[in-house]
Amino acid sequence: MARVLVVDDDPQVLTLLRVNFELEGYDVLSACNGEEALEVAWDQMPDAVVCDVMMPGTDGLTVLRQLRASPKTKTIPFVVVSAKAQRADIKAAIEMGADRYITKPFDPQELLDAVADLLSK
Repeated sequence: MARVLVVDDDPQVLTLLRVNFELEGYDVLSACNGEEALEVAWDQMPDAVVCDVMMPGTDGLTVLRQLRASPKTKTIPFVVVSAKAQRADIKAAIEMGADRYITKPFDPQELLDAVADLLSK
C-alpha cells in the first residue's frame, strides 16, 4: 500500500484529501503546515507528497525545495495543489522539481490519477 503525505493549512481541504486517498486504499499521512510536512516526510518517507503552496510560515515551494535538496527525499514524487494558477507560478514550481501542478478548485479524481501515474513509474 502506497503512503501519501497530504499537506494543507485548510482543515477542510486536508480532510478532503485524506478521505479521497484513503478511499482509494492509500495509507495517508498529513501535515497542516510546511514545517510539519518536512518533519513527517523525513521521518516517515512517504511514497508521494501532495502539498499546497500558500501556507503560513514555510510554504509549499520551500517544502519542495528542501525535499529536493535532501538525498533521502529528492526522488519522492511531489504534486503541488494550489490556488495560484498563473502560468509563471506553475512554471516556477515545475522548474523547482514539482512532478505535477494541479490548481484549486481541483477534481479529486484528477489528483488521484496524477498520484497513481507518478507512483506507477
